[in-house]
Parts: sequence; C-alpha cells; structure tokens
Amino acid sequence: MHFISEQNLDEGITEREFTRGGISGILWTPPAASSSAPVPLILMGQPGGIGMRRMYPRLAARARSAAAQGFAAVSVEAPGAGDRAPLPGAEQARVELTRAISAGEHPAENVIDRLILPLVDRAVPEWQTTLDEVLGLPEIGERVGFSGGVIAIGTRLAAIDSRIAAAGLFAGSYVPRTTMEEARRVTIPLHVLLQWDDEGNDRGMALDLFDAFGSTEKTLYANMGGHTGVPQFAGDDAARFFARHLGSEVG
Repeated sequence: MHFISEQNLDEGITEREFTRGGISGILWTPPAASSSAPVPLILMGQPGGIGMRRMYPRLAARARSAAAQGFAAVSVEAPGAGDRAPLPGAEQARVELTRAISAGEHPAENVIDRLILPLVDRAVPEWQTTLDEVLGLPEIGERVGFSGGVIAIGTRLAAIDSRIAAAGLFAGSYVPRTTMEEARRVTIPLHVLLQWDDEGNDRGMALDLFDAFGSTEKTLYANMGGHTGVPQFAGDDAARFFARHLGSEVG
C-alpha cells in the first residue's frame, strides 16, 4: 500500500489516498485513532460500474458517519469501474439485463451470472488483500465490518473471511444462484437494507436471499421508495448496528 496524498477534513478526520497493485483507494481515520488506541474498520462497498470519483461525496459522507462512531473506513475502486479496464462481457450482460427488466421479464440466470460473478471473483480477493494491508497499520484495530454493495460481494466476503464481524448490506440487486448458496454459510450479524419499490431490482429475490442467510441475528430494514429514496434515518440505524457489534476501541 502506497499513500499518495493526505488531507485533514472537518472534525479532525484524516483522509489518505493510496494505491495498491495499481488499484486506487481512500482510507479515512477519526482523530482519536492511534497506535495506543486503534479503532475498528468499516469496508465501504460501492455500486458496480459507477467509479469512486463519482461516488466520492457519498463515500465521504459515509466515512464521516463512521468516524463519528470512532471507526476508520476504507474504500477501493471496484473492478471495471473508474479508470480500471472494463470486465470482459460485462457491458453486454448489462444491456441484456436492462432490456429484460424494461420488457417486464425476469433476466435469464446466465445473464446475471455473466454480469455479477466476474465482478465478485475479482473484487473479493482485492478486498482481502486491502484488508491485509490496512490491518497492518498500527492505528487500525482488529474488529472489521463490511458496509454497502454489491451484495454478492459482501455475501461472499462474509462467508469466507472470518475477520468480518458484522455486515450492513444493500439488498435488491439480481444475484446468481451461487450467491444464494454462499449466503447459507454467512453466520455473522447482518443489517440488510431494502428499498421496497426499487424498480430496477427484484424484491422477491432480495427476500429469498435474506431468508437464505445462515445468521441467527439478521434484520431486514425495508423502506418504501425507489433506489435513490433511502431516508437519512435508515443510515442512522445502520450506524447504530455497527456501534453495537463492533464497538469502539477509542479511549
């Protein structure tokens, strides 16, 4: 991990941009983080294909919320997003998915697989390597949570990496059958946010995925409204979820 810039944001939050293996990322740490008082870490996932620069205002807002809880936060550029090379076949699969949804049809399984599985296969190892690097910093503690999307990425990461202690996931996107199977191996506490009227996603599939999770402590937080209508209080509830399960090592 090579840090390439550092700036202090309001409320004493430190924002450091870095590169690792040609992949860019941003790490935010609260003012009290130090080697003598290491803080928990939130891995902040993003929607697929948008890019970290376009997502920056929302990422920074989420990082500020995490810092208010005494947590550090990190996000990395997703495969195929930003200035990274497109994933082979992803654009065609996205076109086919959009066409099916517009026609009121359920997308074929192979379309979902071609769009999602290459992203998951590449993103999860990258998240694990990033986590290796960030946990090596003296100001970062051992308690880790995953927050955001893509839900198939968060599901696999929670299923295979024991360092993830809790996850707040954004539900609704179409997921491969493989993700349903992996969900049964997830046993950590979950907070799943679902926008009930999200016209671009499959509510039934989202409910089936929630049911498949093997966690004994899992909460489905459903709000009326479309994809961009997530209310502020839903974010506040997610923050309380992480405070409850990760705690803060500050002080």
